[in-house]
Amino acid sequence: MTPSQASPPTALNPPVRPSVIRPNARFMLSHPAHCIALGFGSGLSPVAPGTAGTLWAWLAYVVLQMWLTPMQIGLVIAASLAVGWWACTVAAANMRVLDPGAIVWDEVVAFWIILWLVMPAGFMAQLGAFILFRIFDAVKPGPVAWADDLFHGFGWKGGFGIIFDDLVAAFCTLFVIAIWRVW
Repeated sequence: MTPSQASPPTALNPPVRPSVIRPNARFMLSHPAHCIALGFGSGLSPVAPGTAGTLWAWLAYVVLQMWLTPMQIGLVIAASLAVGWWACTVAAANMRVLDPGAIVWDEVVAFWIILWLVMPAGFMAQLGAFILFRIFDAVKPGPVAWADDLFHGFGWKGGFGIIFDDLVAAFCTLFVIAIWRVW
């Protein structure tokens, strides 16, 4: 049998999947969505990127408060949810992972919501909110686990799925803060 008579190659079973992209500064700067989704570099932290992203969010919020009114901050948060949905979708697709740990925009927006709703608050109250949020986000108890599993169960995460469980963690944080204030 000559090479021209050979049968065409068969598809691999299972098909070979492209390798996961590990983000770095070059990846982050290659697309505006990557820069946003990676929290302007805070998601590149080799240790606890979600915590680094939340710390970046806290610092950014303090800076925003210097120039914007609470109403303007609320508008920034609303716009950040929409832009974040798009950015997280693009970055996750380009990284080839459903919900990469380096994507921290979900923590950023969720923590901004918490700070916006508990302000004015002193440093200790903000620190308490930070700790509560990180516990809910990292441990994923009850409703947070449900929100996280909801989109993983469909085999699809996307930007909304990436953000949704952090919004639930923010709600749980706010709920605990409200109970604390009433008690």
